[in-house]
Amino acid sequence: MKENDMEGLKTIASSFGPKETMARLESEISAKGMKVFARIDHAAAAADVGLDLRPTDLVVFGNARTGTPLMQAWQKIGIDLPLKALVWQDAAGKTWLTYNEPKWIAQRHGLGVSKETIDKMAAALSDISTKAANPD
Repeated sequence: MKENDMEGLKTIASSFGPKETMARLESEISAKGMKVFARIDHAAAAADVGLDLRPTDLVVFGNARTGTPLMQAWQKIGIDLPLKALVWQDAAGKTWLTYNEPKWIAQRHGLGVSKETIDKMAAALSDISTKAANPD
């Protein structure tokens, strides 16, 4: 299994460095009408305790209009919502963007919700991440 292969995760290569990829990602999230709830800089947290970590930033985001009906159907899905995306740099200096596949999240929770809702979430995440990681 390659570093970027894992069931339920979608990982795409970015044409930009970690900071620019994250800035573009946050911009695309906002452009889709979603809210950024938090951003966690894992590398900065590691540095605070004297440890080294390549750039690794997590953004937590979503839209209550989409997420709430999923939690109404199965409240425990809240462990996987809001959505998250990780921008990280590998040992070779390549930047990647990784997120949980909405279909995998629904499957994990045995959610028999509208396929249309999950498909829309998957399409939005694919669009956001593709625009964040690739030149216009």
